[in-house]
Amino acid sequence: MAAAAAAAVTPKSAAFGARSSNLSDAYLNSICFRKSISGFRYDVERKWRNLSVQGGGRRKRGVILERENRGRRGVGLVKCTAEGIERGILTGEGGLVMPERLKVVALMACVMCLCNADRVVMSVAIVPLAAKHGWSSSFLGIVQSSFLWGYIFSSVIGGALVDKYGGKRVIAWGVALWSLATLLTPWAANHSTTSLLAIRAFFGLAEGVALPSMNILLSRWFPCNERATAVGLSMGGFHLGNVVGLVLTPIVMSSVGLSGPFILFSSLGLLWLTMWTLRVTNDPQDSRSISNSELRLIQAGKSNAPPIKKGELPPLRLLLSKMPTWAIIFANVTNNWGYFVLLSWMPVYFKTVFNVNLKQAAWFSAVPWGTMAFSGYVAGAASDYLIKEGHSLTFVRKVMQSIGFIGPGLALLCLNYAKTPVIASVYITVALSLSAFSQAGFLLNMQDIAPQYAGFLHGISNSAGTLAAIISTIGTGYFVQWLGSFQAFLTVTAGLYFVTAIFWNVYATGERVF
Repeated sequence: MAAAAAAAVTPKSAAFGARSSNLSDAYLNSICFRKSISGFRYDVERKWRNLSVQGGGRRKRGVILERENRGRRGVGLVKCTAEGIERGILTGEGGLVMPERLKVVALMACVMCLCNADRVVMSVAIVPLAAKHGWSSSFLGIVQSSFLWGYIFSSVIGGALVDKYGGKRVIAWGVALWSLATLLTPWAANHSTTSLLAIRAFFGLAEGVALPSMNILLSRWFPCNERATAVGLSMGGFHLGNVVGLVLTPIVMSSVGLSGPFILFSSLGLLWLTMWTLRVTNDPQDSRSISNSELRLIQAGKSNAPPIKKGELPPLRLLLSKMPTWAIIFANVTNNWGYFVLLSWMPVYFKTVFNVNLKQAAWFSAVPWGTMAFSGYVAGAASDYLIKEGHSLTFVRKVMQSIGFIGPGLALLCLNYAKTPVIASVYITVALSLSAFSQAGFLLNMQDIAPQYAGFLHGISNSAGTLAAIISTIGTGYFVQWLGSFQAFLTVTAGLYFVTAIFWNVYATGERVF
């Protein structure tokens, strides 16, 4: 009986012991597996820190999957998903990490500021130079326009080069050359008028690539619904360059001498160049520091226009056969006509009409450009908002351009009746502030209708606009010399604004044409 009981119990115990043994083995195996997984995770985590994977024409930098000691430093997690490495916004002692496209637009705004500041230096320096050399008002117009002689040729060539090689390299060469020309300007002025005109033409030749480079580079780095804001920020820097040039030039000249501001701004250009070559790429896909989430956001909002094939010439005849192209060309002509009249002649206007000294004239001239920088950003933000709300590109571009032309035309007509420099400055401020809305009009419309040839189209329209700027700059000098006032030329400019606004609203479109 006992033996039977023992025999009965023994199989159960054996079975239980076997099961316990199996459970123990499974538990031990589980521990070993978890340890191996933990070791593998640590190994992967350690290797991903500095891993760079190259493929598909772009490099992706590995990132740390989880920051060590994040509680102590307050740094957020960096997540890895099946789609790729997602890098969030890191917060900690260093503050926020800027998106790469914001760094690009910040550097672009800085160079556009230098671009215009280098131009404006001559608008101020020409007053003491004219007194020193005894130049007439008509010859002042020739000197002021000499910058545009080179600018008119480089716009088309520069636009085609940007389409083919990208904006980074083209604008880098432009900055290097125009900084050199800025540095040589005082020497050329003291040597001969021929040397001065030649250096100013070379200066314009180098600066002609700036706007096409900006337009193409920002179109590659920003989705469509952020592009107007990006252009607004960059052009805000461009307009602030007027403020910087008009304010600093007389101050530096009075303390250092006539060559002081030219040396200052050329040095700043070379400093910017070193930062640009190290931090920016032609395309976000080539960036080594952009996150995959930001890259996908950019690509989702970009046009899929194929790049121009090497050796292929843009179809000039085809571009000029469509009326939307001519709407852009005429808009650029009118914009440059009014812009360069005010840019080149504003200090002379305040000194001649209201008899203010050079420093006062610079301050009265600087205020409108400062407000123009802000209104350009407002125009870009408003344009992007309207697009996000579902309005068509055609509607948005027409509204923005209408404000940019009708507003300045009315303000210039009122300027004819200004009796004090303060009132005149208010009218000029209104004119320039509203003209900044053109940045969200024709300037962006090139990418809308011809994304594949936007740089070349920008060059064509900018060359036509530069020719208009030459005529208006020289024409203002002759009008003032013949008639003794600015009133007639301001009225002609206002009429041109109104006519072009009508033409734009009839023929412009936001749809892709080419």
